[in-house]
Amino acid sequence: MEKIRLRACALIVEDDAILLIEFKNDNDEGVHYNLPAGGVEPGETLVEAAKREAMEEACVEVEVGPVAFVYEYQPVKNNYIYGDTHSVGVTFACKLKKGSSPQFPDIPDSTQIGVKWIPISELPAIVLYPEIQEDIINYCRGAEYRNYAEEYDIQQSKQSKL
Repeated sequence: MEKIRLRACALIVEDDAILLIEFKNDNDEGVHYNLPAGGVEPGETLVEAAKREAMEEACVEVEVGPVAFVYEYQPVKNNYIYGDTHSVGVTFACKLKKGSSPQFPDIPDSTQIGVKWIPISELPAIVLYPEIQEDIINYCRGAEYRNYAEEYDIQQSKQSKL
């Protein structure tokens, strides 16, 4: 039976910018960004995991709001482009608690190199995983967006634009 990894993510937007975690790519070939996110630990709720991940990756305390996005990666359907673990990520709209300010953690993930506010207008120009830049922009503008994004659909959409 295939395992499924459940992930919790924090979408933190302030002053038309989004808080992202910066990672170096393999072989030092550039950078990519992720929302503060990670796997749910045994005995932990999704909301608790979103709070923990925001603290671990960006040193911030957040108030967790409603679900903004659900993202699913199914390895077989996507030719294993991101490995062999089926994963589902639940992204919550979050707000920084008063007095909480993002910082680089004392003990970061081995490939984490930054914590950055990226203007929403610059999202199309960065590498973000999952590739939901357009959805985030539309969400922030109050426009229609995919609240469920499947990696297969993202890849198909990229292919159709080539």
